[in-house]
Amino acid sequence: MTTVDLDADRALKAKHRALWASGDYAAVAAELIPALGFELVRACGIKPGDRVLDVAAGSGNASVPAAVAGAVVTASDLTPELFGTGRRIAADHGVELEWVEADAEALPFADDGFDVVMSCVGAMFAPHHQATADELVRVVRPGGTIGLISWTPEGFIGKLFATMKPYAPPPPPGASPPPLWGSEGHVAALFGDRVSALRMIRQTVHMNRCATPLEFREYWKRNYGPTIAAYRHNAEQPDRVAELDEAFLRFLTEWNRSAESGRTAYDAEYLLVTATKR
Repeated sequence: MTTVDLDADRALKAKHRALWASGDYAAVAAELIPALGFELVRACGIKPGDRVLDVAAGSGNASVPAAVAGAVVTASDLTPELFGTGRRIAADHGVELEWVEADAEALPFADDGFDVVMSCVGAMFAPHHQATADELVRVVRPGGTIGLISWTPEGFIGKLFATMKPYAPPPPPGASPPPLWGSEGHVAALFGDRVSALRMIRQTVHMNRCATPLEFREYWKRNYGPTIAAYRHNAEQPDRVAELDEAFLRFLTEWNRSAESGRTAYDAEYLLVTATKR
């Protein structure tokens, strides 16, 4: 990269770090998707003694279950503000992990250093997908496992992002939409012939945290970085904020699958990917 490119990349990553440090992503992971980390660990076949790297680990939704399974785990993330909660969760489970600040597009780890490299709805948010895929492949050993969980474009979270898109800050040049990691063809193209045994399965996780769509909208506005960023982007335009509020509530009302009054239920589709490095 040129000096200008490096400066631009640092500025972009600083914005991403601030985005995920806002709100309370640890609460979102623990309250809405606690099962996903365990599912990824199961799918990767993690066992005692495995050297595991969790990329964009957040507060350890997958890292901690991997450590509980007996693996030697490094949890890496661009946003170290999430590590404090992760350490407390790990301590509650009686395990220790290494926590490392790291950019998914430029991991500070040696080639072929891990038996398993995984990411649970994390690496998908790095803006440059090919660079991220290249790093995932680079740091896992030949014969090792790559495991990913990513939201699909057609599912609940993918459509949530589509709802926010007209109100969100414009993406940086060259960035790809995060939910593309939930498209089978896109994932296959990113990894190419560098992997074998590529397995991709669509599954869902059930979310029933809030009593009403309105309460759920406020939950996202309070806790989830990308939602917070969309509202901040329009903070000085009350009419736009009102439009976003209306669109968000309409979306959550339409996607509510609960037939009971005073309850909500959302099935969020994700793509579970496992592959072996050649």
